[in-house]
Amino acid sequence: MIQHNGDCLRTLITEAVSALAGVTVETRAGGEFVEFKAGRRQIGHLHGSRLADLPFPVRIREVLVAQGLASLHYLHPETGWVSYYIRDRNDVSRVVELFRYNLDRPWLRGGQVGSG
Repeated sequence: MIQHNGDCLRTLITEAVSALAGVTVETRAGGEFVEFKAGRRQIGHLHGSRLADLPFPVRIREVLVAQGLASLHYLHPETGWVSYYIRDRNDVSRVVELFRYNLDRPWLRGGQVGSG
């Protein structure tokens, strides 16, 4: 099956994030909306292959945005949610890292906030 570049990016991200321990995947809108969960907690979702949204505590979001690792959420910039605009294949690993970071939540164990 031939996939458009965007479909391929969504597939690559979905496969990588769903391979993380304890992550489940739910899709809606014909697969365009892909939600990732750890138990009942959403660790983020994809809007097709163009945008990833992930929830963080506000203090973590502030660091991620300041370090250029994510952008303020496009609709709710005052919350802890961040948006990551996916442009090309180079962004796949960056998006997967944000999902991994949200899954691991090192700030709860006194770990480093952000990376970079």
